[in-house]
Amino acid sequence: MTEVDKVIAGHQLPTPDLTALPFITIDPPASQDLDQAMFLEREGGGYVVHYAIADVPSFVPAGGPLDTETRRRGQTIYTPGNRIPLHPIPLSEGAASLFANDSRSAFVWEIHLAADGTQTTAQVRRATVRSVAKLGYEQAQQMLDAGNAPAAYAETLALLAEIGTKRIELERARGGASLNVPQQEVEFVDGHYVLEFRPALPIEDWNAQISLLTGMAAAQVMLAGKVGILRTMPAPDADAIAAYRLQTVALGKPWAADIAYGEYLRTLDTADPKQLALMHGASTLFRGAGYTPFNGSIPEAVTQAAVAAPYAHATAPLRRLVDRFVLAICAALCAGEEVPGWAVEALDALPEIMSASNQLASKVDRAAIDTVEAALLSHRVGAEFDAVVLAGPRTNGHNTKASAARSSIQIQDPAVTGYCEGILEPGSVVRVKLVAADIATRTISFVPATAPATAVPTGS
Repeated sequence: MTEVDKVIAGHQLPTPDLTALPFITIDPPASQDLDQAMFLEREGGGYVVHYAIADVPSFVPAGGPLDTETRRRGQTIYTPGNRIPLHPIPLSEGAASLFANDSRSAFVWEIHLAADGTQTTAQVRRATVRSVAKLGYEQAQQMLDAGNAPAAYAETLALLAEIGTKRIELERARGGASLNVPQQEVEFVDGHYVLEFRPALPIEDWNAQISLLTGMAAAQVMLAGKVGILRTMPAPDADAIAAYRLQTVALGKPWAADIAYGEYLRTLDTADPKQLALMHGASTLFRGAGYTPFNGSIPEAVTQAAVAAPYAHATAPLRRLVDRFVLAICAALCAGEEVPGWAVEALDALPEIMSASNQLASKVDRAAIDTVEAALLSHRVGAEFDAVVLAGPRTNGHNTKASAARSSIQIQDPAVTGYCEGILEPGSVVRVKLVAADIATRTISFVPATAPATAVPTGS
């Protein structure tokens, strides 16, 4: 019997028993590693958010082989139609996953909100929960729009929209921001891969607000206890802001000096090519995110600038290593107990582990998309496409004399982003010609449709 089998076989459900509360999960339809379940209710003029997070710490003995291996991995790495899990499948997609109709151990946050959505109190404890439904985003959105959700969770869906909307308004008031760029996604459909740009549904934004609320609550608990690890990001520096302001003027939608950048980004309509370019360009303002551990004193930098508040990763322990330690620390602090030594001892090592795994995840994601793009376009070399110029110019490599300037572009059909040789105006719609698409090297190359087809292939 493996360590995982032994842990699962010997696992006991905790008290209290909260299985009478009708929790639900809302995730991509194919997801099996279900980290979060929610139950929302009214309380006087305000609300109570019950947010159950998979109880991973109880399945991973400190210092054991599984603990060591998860520290080596850092997070689940996703590829089209597959994944390299942080935890063994029997755990992450079995005993610890918050499946519908199964009693599960969880860290349950109870967060009380005022009528405007402002948090008043928050605490977390281990408990036994049972989800009554596993919903996909589109399914949940359709139920909410049609008003035909089952009675067991109709109020939770309705309150998700209500609370989510109020939390977005609070985010706007404190200067928080989100990059709502349509996501380029690879899907495996009917035996083959397809690419698409998928804008987020409203329910995804509301769902994200519950997760953000919980991450902010976790940060507050740890800061009050003077021990933990925060997800931090510095505010944009003056040079980045100045450069971006110039870009907004050049593209015809100036960013006024008295408007916070989060508020400005909410005004952008990504259906407009120029404003789509501005949304992509705003990524220059979202840099430098990392993890800040502390023990015994409050660190100087505690804010995640995009959230515009102290924030911690606390809601995805099945897929992300750091969350396991945050949950254990928060539960101990809320119970007035000593924080587990294994959690405190790991704090200094976690930033490096998470940084390495984040870099790997980004490389794998980009490689997967590049491969599918090259495969989809491999039979269309010589074809022309309409494209939106996202940014430019850029240079290929460090030797600018040996490499031509290039501009970042986006094609709608197929859903490809890449580079086109030459200096092109951001926000403009141009005609480009595909001159290379190599699956083995995961590279594609475009040139302006009027230019000679002699470009050197570049990765997209």
